[in-house]
Amino acid sequence: MKNIRKALALVLALCMVLALAACGNKADTPASNPPAENSQPAAPESQPAEDEPGTNDLTANLTLATYPVGKMTDETVVKGLIADFNAVYPNVKIDLIYLDYTNGDQTVNSMIEGNSAPDLIFEGPERLVANWGAKGLLVDLKDLLPAGTYDVTAGSCTNAEGAMYELPVCQTAHCMGINKDLFTEAGAMQYINEDTHTWKSTEDFLKAVEAVAAIHPQVGVVFCGGQGGDQGNRALVTNMYGGTYTNPEHTRYTGNCAENVKALQALVDVNGIEFDPGIVGGDEINLFCNGTLAMATCWNVGAAQSETQGLTANFEIFPMAFPTESGDPVLQGGIWGFGIFDNGDANKIEAAKAFVKFMTEDEAQYAKIVEATGYWPVREVAGMYEGNEIMTEYGKLVPFMGDYYQITLGWPEARTAWWNALQRIGAGGDVQTELDAFVAEANAAAEAAEAG
Repeated sequence: MKNIRKALALVLALCMVLALAACGNKADTPASNPPAENSQPAAPESQPAEDEPGTNDLTANLTLATYPVGKMTDETVVKGLIADFNAVYPNVKIDLIYLDYTNGDQTVNSMIEGNSAPDLIFEGPERLVANWGAKGLLVDLKDLLPAGTYDVTAGSCTNAEGAMYELPVCQTAHCMGINKDLFTEAGAMQYINEDTHTWKSTEDFLKAVEAVAAIHPQVGVVFCGGQGGDQGNRALVTNMYGGTYTNPEHTRYTGNCAENVKALQALVDVNGIEFDPGIVGGDEINLFCNGTLAMATCWNVGAAQSETQGLTANFEIFPMAFPTESGDPVLQGGIWGFGIFDNGDANKIEAAKAFVKFMTEDEAQYAKIVEATGYWPVREVAGMYEGNEIMTEYGKLVPFMGDYYQITLGWPEARTAWWNALQRIGAGGDVQTELDAFVAEANAAAEAAEAG
């Protein structure tokens, strides 16, 4: 499986530097990564639509709820995508609901309880597969899966029974970001392999933190005010000494392993890192960008390109993998795509499927929505992001993408149990005791979900 993931990742990195005929501009440098031997074949060229624009008589009123994935909550962008669809399906009206990661889940759950769930939703497998899909609320979309979609990605959007509750659109590797100016001033860049964007070792990571702490009061935080951005603190903890968060089968939680205990104790002890129960990942990003923090664990290429959200910095941000002893970091992947709620209306489901198919089947339209997210496609699309320096630099981290364990049973309850455990550890609780409590609570939720 690990080799398959790395092959997939190399393909994703390669797609950024291939020639894009539609752009007309040639890349300044040749591709730096060779084609992966086990890569999926490219999707076949799309055929012209059978329907002439404006002639399809499918009629429905739909609601699309979207989380802030790249520009998918930018009204101009999203309405532009819908306008493309309405050129072919003029009688399908789509109303928009823009969600955030603070109360978006509560909003959707309230709509479900009120029998008014959105028809379409754009988010990741941890919500669409492990939560609402596991509750039987979503439609199986495997019949819409485009040819050439990477097997690993498709598998992450599919439950154990083979139902695909998310039609994947894009993906990325979450990472760290450091203030390179501060790290350089502190002499801490010596602990980093700049060409690969990796730490030389976990111990070197801790030395770097101590060095920066000598000139800057706040180096980093373990944020634990909620679940927002928790892919960052999970990856930091599990990478440091090779720990795990779940078993390989994604049925039970293993976060209380000795490696994770050692990592969290090191984070408690090191000078320059604090546990903060008052913030979540988005707050950490803001504190990092305004210079308060010298590094962020909730970072990715989307944050690096989010000037429209005010995420500007007056220093050089250098993307990093998480620290490991083995030298083989395992980054959390992010996968986003469409889900369709089964609201008991066959006509609405048909119209919603038509929308998903329209956005993902034709290569040109698919490239348009992927570019709107700011992430990478889930199948080969020739020449995307040619000449884009940020995508090229962050693409170096894509080969480190690891197993997508966020589809483990009981995931919503496990996320709450995790940040509660981190709060107790930050307040002085014994690390082993608190991680044992986390695992007990998370596995109880997993067992309940398994029992139905």
